[in-house]
Amino acid sequence: MAYKLQIPQGYNPQLNLQETEQAIKLIKDFFELSLSSELRLRRITAPLFVKKGSGINDDLSGIERAVSFPIKEMNDVEAEIVHSLAKWKRLALATLEIESGYGVYTDMNALRPDEVFSNIHSIYVDQWDWERVVTAEERTTDFLTYIVTKIYSILRRVEYVVYERYPQMKPVLPEEITFIHTQELAEQYPDLSPNERETEAAKKYGAIFIIGIGAQLPEGNKHDDRAPDYDDWSTESENGQKGLNGDIVLWNPVLERAFEISSMGIRVDKEALNKQLAIAGAEDRKELMWHKMLLNDELPLSIGGGIGQSRLCMFFLKKAHIGEIQTSIWPEDMLKECKQGNIPILF
Repeated sequence: MAYKLQIPQGYNPQLNLQETEQAIKLIKDFFELSLSSELRLRRITAPLFVKKGSGINDDLSGIERAVSFPIKEMNDVEAEIVHSLAKWKRLALATLEIESGYGVYTDMNALRPDEVFSNIHSIYVDQWDWERVVTAEERTTDFLTYIVTKIYSILRRVEYVVYERYPQMKPVLPEEITFIHTQELAEQYPDLSPNERETEAAKKYGAIFIIGIGAQLPEGNKHDDRAPDYDDWSTESENGQKGLNGDIVLWNPVLERAFEISSMGIRVDKEALNKQLAIAGAEDRKELMWHKMLLNDELPLSIGGGIGQSRLCMFFLKKAHIGEIQTSIWPEDMLKECKQGNIPILF
């Protein structure tokens, strides 16, 4: 059994299948409108696939394989299903000539066939991908926390809208999100793994933003991997801690664990890209189209991220499995276990 499945004791869905589908639409419509107005983002159309070798596709942690296929009418040129749109959005900002203080968002649908199945992981990924133009002066942790606070305020609004419609969905989010650096987590919980540290901090505070994911910690390892060419995880802030990126993580009372709903950050500038490619031993990427454009100052400075749509609905509707929100493919043994545990998986 390769998958990881948790069956909450006594689990009983609070909404039936029809109510769940209606609630999903309520959440997605309200969140999308709120995100657009709060961050001043306009909706654009996104690609499902990009040309292989362009440097546009997101490499995630660097080991995941992209789904690829040949295009017959283009002499079998290879295309790849996107992992996410972390780099493509920055190209869109340049193409659309978006001004500083404004940005774009889109519905991103991706395939990640190397994911290990679990309550929160599927090979199908759906998220709101967003990107906003920033100035050089805004490339600071203060600006990062400012944007995170705005996004968190939207989450609390969504939670209340769901509660108004479905009173059994009691709000659980704290009034404020707590900011904590990966280095601070390591110091507070030196004997725990990164995942265990996240769980302890999320349980303590209810909602956290973990700063500096991808940077090497003083102890010699990383909290988690990040590709070297989109988030800036190497720039030192005013207090000497590295990283201008992070994850929004909530405490999930149904699964009793940390629950990541967004990965985001200030993106690399030319200096950070050179530094991080060197650290990752990936300097050959400088010859790719996208990387050349950034190094030639043809792409704007930006901040951006992805916010999981199914994960967001899963959290606010108090679901135990992401398969209660989205239609995907699951191992037969997992489906049987879910049925026995009263978890209705969509087909």
